[in-house]
Amino acid sequence: MSRPRRIAHLDMDAFFASVELLRYPDLRGQPVVVGGRSVDAPVTQPDGTRRYARLRDYVGRGVVTTSTYEARALGVFSAMGLMKSAQLAPDAILLPADFEAYRATSRRFKAAVAEIAPKIEDRGIDEIYIDLTDVPGDSEPLARRIKNAVFAATGLTCSIGITPNKLLAKICSDLDKPDGLTLLDHSDMPRRIWPLPARKINGIGPKATEKLTALGIHTIGELAQAPVDFLVAHFGRSSGAWLHAAANGIDDRELSTDSVPRSISRETTFERDLHARQDRAALSEIFTSLCQRVAADLQRKGYAGRTIGIKLRYADFQTVTRDITLPAPVADLAAIRRAAGECLKRVPLDQRLRLLGVRVGTLTPLAELAQPPRERQGDLFVGLDADTPA
Repeated sequence: MSRPRRIAHLDMDAFFASVELLRYPDLRGQPVVVGGRSVDAPVTQPDGTRRYARLRDYVGRGVVTTSTYEARALGVFSAMGLMKSAQLAPDAILLPADFEAYRATSRRFKAAVAEIAPKIEDRGIDEIYIDLTDVPGDSEPLARRIKNAVFAATGLTCSIGITPNKLLAKICSDLDKPDGLTLLDHSDMPRRIWPLPARKINGIGPKATEKLTALGIHTIGELAQAPVDFLVAHFGRSSGAWLHAAANGIDDRELSTDSVPRSISRETTFERDLHARQDRAALSEIFTSLCQRVAADLQRKGYAGRTIGIKLRYADFQTVTRDITLPAPVADLAAIRRAAGECLKRVPLDQRLRLLGVRVGTLTPLAELAQPPRERQGDLFVGLDADTPA
């Protein structure tokens, strides 16, 4: 008789900000925003104390990379403009991002988990799925063992959800943040999952949420009770069937542990729609950050790619993609951003945008390639020309 599946999703708590708090422990308990420039780095004063930049003093069009839970309580979240954030939390501390430190910490926490449960699906710099089905031990002590190992390796907390599948595990890791631990099986669905908003299901984005709302479906429970034929009629056969299955906690996907990924991508949906000209600086920051994160993921996973692509979603929910294939695989930020910028030049930028994404495909292991030299970064958001129409 086969054992019941036990799939965990582990999500590091406010990861980038938490790494910064290790370096600056005197900031614990304070609202801290990561996303400043190098000039916003703390300055050590003659008496040994540090002088920190404050959000109220920021001038520019940059965006928030991440924030501590104290800053989030004030309404400051990732991808928000720093100037708007300053209106909500003027006294918040502002720090520049340090992706080298984040990547190093990511490697440590994943290595610590692998010592206990080696079957891992890497989902990014701060999250993983773990197959615990064949790992000895009951779920709760096993999860606490993993959390303790992560803390011992990094000094950071994480949140874990353990359920019968990936879909539910992803939802559950977010239910009790920070430092959370949630165990759930299908019998818990009506009480723990069905009251949640439908958008909590990974894969239900803003467009689907808006359409579901228009149909009178707000919660996962309401979606679960909607007839399959009704969902198929409004979303199509494949998407309608998936929505019904997901709302009922059905997900048979296996972890992807050893296979070569087809592509690596990052995307973000903006808090408000941004215009290519009026919000050019903010889009530049977001564009560079996405390219930087994709480059970090490639380096961490050990791949380079030849196909560089972008994804745009306009305010009317129309989505367009463009890609370009390079002569040789690349993995560095400058090459990815330059190629993605060329893709941007091939799409209309005359209306507001709600989402931007960057993707690298046609992957090759870095071990098979000579590392390309680092190149000097050029102008930000190179796809936006000065004559972009308003």
